[in-house]
Amino acid sequence: MMNEGVVVVRLRRLRKNENIRNMLQESRIQISDFVYPLFVVEGNNVKNEIKSMPDVYQMSIDNILQECENLRNLGISHIILFGIPAIKDSIGSSALSDKSIISRAVRAIKERFNDMVVSVDLCFCEYTDHGHCGILDSNGDVNNDKTLEILARQAVILADSGADIIAPSAMMDGQIRAIRDSLDANKFINTLIMSYSTKFASAFYGPFRDVADSAPSFGDRKTYQQNPANRNEAIRESLIDEDEGADILMVKPVLSYLDIVRDIKENSLLPLAVYNVSGEYAMLRAAKNAGLIDYDRTLLEMMISFKRAGADIIISYHAKEIANLI
Repeated sequence: MMNEGVVVVRLRRLRKNENIRNMLQESRIQISDFVYPLFVVEGNNVKNEIKSMPDVYQMSIDNILQECENLRNLGISHIILFGIPAIKDSIGSSALSDKSIISRAVRAIKERFNDMVVSVDLCFCEYTDHGHCGILDSNGDVNNDKTLEILARQAVILADSGADIIAPSAMMDGQIRAIRDSLDANKFINTLIMSYSTKFASAFYGPFRDVADSAPSFGDRKTYQQNPANRNEAIRESLIDEDEGADILMVKPVLSYLDIVRDIKENSLLPLAVYNVSGEYAMLRAAKNAGLIDYDRTLLEMMISFKRAGADIIISYHAKEIANLI
């Protein structure tokens, strides 16, 4: 049996040469791991920077197309698109038309950049005047089953517009089965579903609600998003979505939930995405601006931690920075 001292010396020897360290590195990030979020609004030549999220913008379709060109030049070939309509109502009806801002943006992107992988967020919080993720009942609660109907309709419209991947984030019970059945019935059998399968009711979403204009006008989303304290329930939610037909699972947020990422990775063979959310992004940028950290090293260390925990796909506002670093 080898004694402890010999093991320590061996480990030190393996770390001494930088080329050997690189050869033996267990977790790696590459630009193909990353998905970059984009936010599309009505108008022309619109590019509104979000105060709480430096270098993140609401953009009209013409500027979205320019940004896709920039992303391709950086080697980023996968985006996730969020629509911000000019008009909202109680059921988010603007999302239920092939002339919606999100549908028009998808068509424009695919016409110009057919090889760009376009995921689309599927929810109603951006489209409703109350900011909740579906249809409300007379008590002000989200009606799960009625919301499933409009989620399925929206999914078909987005698939018909050219979306490669539908990414449902509403956290309604049974949404993956309803969307999969609707896509298949309309012959979109090759359209993937990347489910926000374990999405926590988190305080880290604050800046996103500025950029997506999606803060609820009353109450919160705790009744349909995950309790941050519940580990077993978090795993179970992702496994239910796998059974219902999801092609890719997701944990959102990621930084405070790396244990859940590892748990789900060990319980499922599906690809696993993580969403490095707005609050996580804003905190790191604030630390950079305050001169508190070695920003580039800290950023890469965070991304490695996501991969080490088990993430296959990283949705991040840092994606362009990562592309320049690696």
